[in-house]
Amino acid sequence: MTLPIIDMPGKRSYPPRQSDFTIKFWQGLGEGIFQTTRCVKCQKLSFPPKPICPHCWSKETVWETLSGKGTLYSKTTVYAGPAVFKEELPYQVGIVDLDENIRIATRVLGDAKLDAPVKMVILKYEDGNLYAAR
Repeated sequence: MTLPIIDMPGKRSYPPRQSDFTIKFWQGLGEGIFQTTRCVKCQKLSFPPKPICPHCWSKETVWETLSGKGTLYSKTTVYAGPAVFKEELPYQVGIVDLDENIRIATRVLGDAKLDAPVKMVILKYEDGNLYAAR
């Protein structure tokens, strides 16, 4: 399943660090693919993607595409944020329980209500991609 891609003006306020391992995740976002890693040994998912399973410490992980669907568990509006985000104030952040039984922190777009269904979207900036829920 590919997620909607929303064009965003300018550059990301705080670009995430990318490693040789996570580059696959960030490149996938550019194609509308939201993915993470699953441990081959214990079969548990982890997010963000990790080369070593945080549950059983196995080094055998595989990439798995996520549905991008979930439920908004909590959210808050940030009115006084770090200086690097001053141009984006106010903005919402929240916790989403993905359908695959993973809880993630993410930006929240729109007026989503608690316990309501949300879908992940890709935010395409000039210098790369981020993800959010709406």
